[in-house]
Amino acid sequence: MPSQNQRNEDLKYMELAYHLALQAYAEGEIPVGAVVVAQNKIIAKAYNQTEKLQDVTAHAEMLAITAAANHLGSKYLTNCTFYVTLEPCVMCAGALAWSQIAKLVFATPDLHRGFSKYGHLLHPKTQIVSGIMQQEAETLLKKFFAEMREKN
Repeated sequence: MPSQNQRNEDLKYMELAYHLALQAYAEGEIPVGAVVVAQNKIIAKAYNQTEKLQDVTAHAEMLAITAAANHLGSKYLTNCTFYVTLEPCVMCAGALAWSQIAKLVFATPDLHRGFSKYGHLLHPKTQIVSGIMQQEAETLLKKFFAEMREKN
């Protein structure tokens, strides 16, 4: 069971990821935000930009992994915690596995495209925590997709 301090820390960084998801939402992107933390310092943050960049790989996770690796000068994120508002897809989980991320914290599961639907794809040492700000992230995603359906 995580300590109260750890839960507070996870909440603090997930709140930042959620604000990045709100930024994605404001730009018409699927509202997902990600933050990478090493030694209690934010080393990378990103939000979905697949529409803006016209790049199907421009998920928040992929952009944050690249930024964190560039910051550290290493392809491995073995001492980092990754916060994201939606359970990563298979592509992003694969990238997180290759990065050997120490800990993954996600707000809400993705029942349709989340990696856990396909088994444990992350590095065997990666710790997984879910449910931090789940209601907020889920509500934002549902609002986004309802608005998209109304437009079409």
